[in-house]
Amino acid sequence: MRDVLLATVPGVLVMTWFFGPGTLINLVLGAAVALALEYGVMALRGRDPRVAISDLSVLVTSTLLCIALPPYAPWWLIVIGVVTAVLLGKQVFGGLGYNPFNPAMVGYVVLLISFPIQMSSWALPRGLETVPGLSEGLQRVFSPGSIDALTGATPLDLLRQNTGLLFEDLMTSRPELSGWAGLGWFEVNLAFLLGGLWLLYRRVFTWHAPIAMLAALGLCALMGYDGGSSQSGGSALFHLFSGASMFAAFFIITDPVSSAVSNRGRLIFGALIGLLVYLIRTLGNYPDAVAFAVLILNFCAPFIDHYTQPTVYGTRKPTP
Repeated sequence: MRDVLLATVPGVLVMTWFFGPGTLINLVLGAAVALALEYGVMALRGRDPRVAISDLSVLVTSTLLCIALPPYAPWWLIVIGVVTAVLLGKQVFGGLGYNPFNPAMVGYVVLLISFPIQMSSWALPRGLETVPGLSEGLQRVFSPGSIDALTGATPLDLLRQNTGLLFEDLMTSRPELSGWAGLGWFEVNLAFLLGGLWLLYRRVFTWHAPIAMLAALGLCALMGYDGGSSQSGGSALFHLFSGASMFAAFFIITDPVSSAVSNRGRLIFGALIGLLVYLIRTLGNYPDAVAFAVLILNFCAPFIDHYTQPTVYGTRKPTP
């Protein structure tokens, strides 16, 4: 848990550079709510709350959720998301190790379906010199009346809304679309990729699910890219380095509780998530489909495990 928290630092720093201190405010508020909830629930269940808090699992849940939320999200949105993630995504099933779904994604999907306007109000990436300061960021979180003038569509939103521009023309039509995957978004994904590679080096998880997801997403994008027409689904680099692609590959789908168990199962699990992310991005109503894809495959994980568990040494594989 500690290594996962440390691995998010590069991505959070890059997000702060391009979007301002909104993500840091999200993280602090979310952590305070999550720790209070975990402490209270464990006390009500008659267990030592200090032990539950010391494993840092609830901080991982709140951190992953708050990173996925738009910077300068209203304070009540953060509170509702963390309460949903901790209570409905984790504690209602019995706590750490018993949750069938990724708790952070449970909270995220509830917010996305319930509050679509607030969840799509992403700050424009502008760089550290022009982003709001800490005091102004706090004012926008707790008094969000003036945030509309500073928000805009993400690159995935703009691609989904494109009706007439060639893909190359679209990527040069706005300053925030500069680069391979949009200003700031490529750098944020690269930072989370570096954090994920460090986790692989630390052997926090195996390579199977992340690589399978990214390979499937990239392959689908290659197959769906028609050279850049207005109907194009976007290039492979665009899909791999925009939205929450790298963040999901190394920090979300690698949850050991809600994902597949065997290495072969993790390959299938990750590849199907990559496929669903691409299909929902290009054909569905939600530009970034990571949370939906993850929850659907969380539901399928026991089925995948049933057919991919290795045979125990000295026994025969049962015939169907």
